Amino acid sequence: MSLTAHAAVIESDLCVYGGTSGGVAAAVQGARMGKSVVIAEPGKHLGGMTSGGLSAVDIGDPRSVGGIAREYFTKLAATVGVTLAWDKAFESKGGGPATGGAYAIEPHKAEKVFTDMAREAGVKTHFSARLASVKKEGARIIEFTTENGDVFRAKMFIDATYEGDLMAKAGVSYTLMREGNAKYGETYNGIHYSERFMPRTGFGQPGPTGRLKDGLGAWDRDFPLDPYMVKGDPKSGLLPLIQEGDPGKPGDPAPGVQAYCFRLCLTTDKTNMIPITPPADYDPKRYEIVARFIEACKANGDDMDLRWFSKHDALPNDKWDFNTATFGGNLPGASHAWPEASYAQREKIAKEHEDYHRGLLHFLATDARVPEKVRKDMQRFGLPKDEFADNGGWPHQIYVREARRMISDLVLTEHHTFGKTVAPKCVSLGSYGTDTHEIRRIVRDGVVTREGKTAGGRDGAPPYPIGYDAIVPKQSECDNLLVTFALSCSHTAFSSIRMEPVFMCSSQSAATAAVIAMDEKIPVQKVDYAKLKPLLEKDGQVLEWKHGKGAKGAH
Repeated sequence: MSLTAHAAVIESDLCVYGGTSGGVAAAVQGARMGKSVVIAEPGKHLGGMTSGGLSAVDIGDPRSVGGIAREYFTKLAATVGVTLAWDKAFESKGGGPATGGAYAIEPHKAEKVFTDMAREAGVKTHFSARLASVKKEGARIIEFTTENGDVFRAKMFIDATYEGDLMAKAGVSYTLMREGNAKYGETYNGIHYSERFMPRTGFGQPGPTGRLKDGLGAWDRDFPLDPYMVKGDPKSGLLPLIQEGDPGKPGDPAPGVQAYCFRLCLTTDKTNMIPITPPADYDPKRYEIVARFIEACKANGDDMDLRWFSKHDALPNDKWDFNTATFGGNLPGASHAWPEASYAQREKIAKEHEDYHRGLLHFLATDARVPEKVRKDMQRFGLPKDEFADNGGWPHQIYVREARRMISDLVLTEHHTFGKTVAPKCVSLGSYGTDTHEIRRIVRDGVVTREGKTAGGRDGAPPYPIGYDAIVPKQSECDNLLVTFALSCSHTAFSSIRMEPVFMCSSQSAATAAVIAMDEKIPVQKVDYAKLKPLLEKDGQVLEWKHGKGAKGAH
């Protein structure tokens, strides 16, 4: 590592690593409690996915969200003259889950609210702070050094990165495995094949919202597609976009994290548009499986439009938030190396996702095998000039849906998310369904199959507590660190917990706990919940569910 002339020592009471949505919430909370706070962010922007393209935020039940998260979304909605109803559950529209879309605001406005809140609280933000090493004394982090030589010293640290990078460098236990069902007595963990997403024919036609009567969207259609270069001939090899690999035994432990994508913000305003160019090595043959998907849709009698390739939610000013689909922005398998990869390797993985996605959109706009209606629909869209301006209109944040997960004294499992077991010492509530994006796109029984995908509820269970002990490491491993994104939970529990508002609420609570630990000079594991809880409630955090049943959808 070479030290630059700009290398500095940055000291604070509280250092938050990761300027994500939760990172900002934690930093603002710490500063409001009178402490000096810095955010060290490896990238160049604040807000993570909440300002990085995830504009139609999935929130579960709004009544479960309080504190700085509620304050943030209220301020964000006010930028377009909208007042949010925090006292009411969402209503289902067209058979889909009643869970989101109400917070659909343009990314640049979202980033500005985060930036303003941090600045107004007196938080100092340091960008391009790529973590290089961590120095500990016993179980205590003293400082960490970034790649440019800067040193960050603090009394307390919060890891608010999607990847859990500070946690890992600090020697805290974590996993990247999908636990087998046997480990915690779960149902949806390990290798998993959901009946809802098994290849079949005879799909119904979607209504005005793009959803079928059973809640499936037009964007989720799993046909029995032939995966081979020469149809019917396994010896000819697999088509691009299909992974090698044994289907495995359902419920067995397995590696692999959820598929990542970019949540694109696209516009139909020609005066604010950058054309979506394909990658330099664009080859339509890479999308042969998409052409076969189109053949199957036609055989099914589908009158296809762009929704078949991306659920897209309207934003203000002629913009749209593009999600993924059976064949959309997700690139299953390409995400698996991300959590442990170096920053340089992550840049390559992000570029691989971008090139794939640009190529797909170009294919949909231009290829003769694509129905004319889809092509014309796709040709209406481009990247907005006024979003992600330093990156050509393309989002700066890839959607890290899952990475490392800490292993602490409390591991949240689906028993917690389904309301069968209640975690003690609540710091926030989770309320979303069990929503796991596919881990692999492989061959099973001779056809293309999405392994690992779930999208269901939680059997009608109400919002559930995130326990304090799931955001602190084992005391012997690190006693002045809280981990709010890569928290201690099983793979399938994380599929429900992983919503941005939950991360924000948990992170704010973590900062409050960090201040108590700081003032009392005790390990974070020894914070008295009887002291913590009233402070959280005073700040408007929602810690108890008082409304009967809660949100139960997912997509």
